[in-house]
Amino acid sequence: MRDLYEVLGVDRHASAGDLKKAYYRLAKQYHPDHNPGNKDAEEKFKEAANAYQILCDDDQRARYDRFGFDGIRGANGNSAGANGFGSVEDIFSAFGDLFGDFFGGRTSGRGGRQQPRGADLRLDLGLTFAEAVWGTTKEVKVTRQIACGSCNATGAKPGSKPETCGTCHGKGQVVHSQGFFMVQTTCPHCRGAGKTVKDPCEDCRGRGTKPESTTLTVTVPAGVDDGQTLRLANKGETAPGGTTGHLYVVLHVQGDERFKREGEDILSEVPVSFVKAALGGDLDIYTLDDNCQGTATITLKPGTQPGEVMVRKGQGIPRVGESGRGDHVIQFKVEIPKKWTGKQEELLRQLASELGEDVTAEKRGLFGKKKSKD
Repeated sequence: MRDLYEVLGVDRHASAGDLKKAYYRLAKQYHPDHNPGNKDAEEKFKEAANAYQILCDDDQRARYDRFGFDGIRGANGNSAGANGFGSVEDIFSAFGDLFGDFFGGRTSGRGGRQQPRGADLRLDLGLTFAEAVWGTTKEVKVTRQIACGSCNATGAKPGSKPETCGTCHGKGQVVHSQGFFMVQTTCPHCRGAGKTVKDPCEDCRGRGTKPESTTLTVTVPAGVDDGQTLRLANKGETAPGGTTGHLYVVLHVQGDERFKREGEDILSEVPVSFVKAALGGDLDIYTLDDNCQGTATITLKPGTQPGEVMVRKGQGIPRVGESGRGDHVIQFKVEIPKKWTGKQEELLRQLASELGEDVTAEKRGLFGKKKSKD
């Protein structure tokens, strides 16, 4: 697959306006109306549209700049590339307003009427911390409007056909004057469809669509974070005689008190006794391995200070679309007991004397005897 900036003919620092101008130039050059029957031009038209679709989105552009195509694979529900759009009609649907600006309202390129597009749907999906780290596959139930099979989404009774709307003459839009201006609005009679139905389909009652509850599989890539969104292309609702919208899955990730996430790195605060911090020794910690239930043994060096860190390179969160991982940062939290036995205090006072430390005097009872803490 070609580099997306190369497809549009701009450099990597191009502004949003530069991207739009570059896409306008290519869309005009390879538009189907200007290249009837030219398959090569159609493919270039799709390639340019796909490149613009990704780069005009700030989040997807940032992912692409950092990780290339792997960074946006999975986020759109399919693999990004020149074939991101299945058809020219999908492009007209996605960039209807833009094509209106480019070509004076000729949005579809196939008769002058913009093809209706089904509604996008949103779904909230909860994940455990481990599922977000290592990825998972979830099945979700969605109720949506789909094309009616009985009438083939026409809304007309089998054996009959929709008729051209007499109000807009099939354009789906009507123009009327408002003062000195001409205003174009959706046809109130056919609601933009361009056609009317006299004998409605009994199954969908002339709507062309009907509700359906279905189970979809959502593949969550490893390394996703709370609040991120996955797009399942063409899994939304279907518009009568038009295209299908998308399903957007918003991820909600549960926290894990053992790990604090910062991008692709994780931080673990590990309690350490002051004796082990002073003398060193082995220490068991939790890791992300084994579905975030793994453990590892690390060696604490003598003289470890409170707040000091150890970095386990490449043991953090997997990078979305890549084989590498962030880092696991271990921060040592040195703990000092508030209560001591008599023997422990005696040893500490001997150590203080050896180090020449001036410490609080021993507490004694009313008769001058040392208080027992045993």
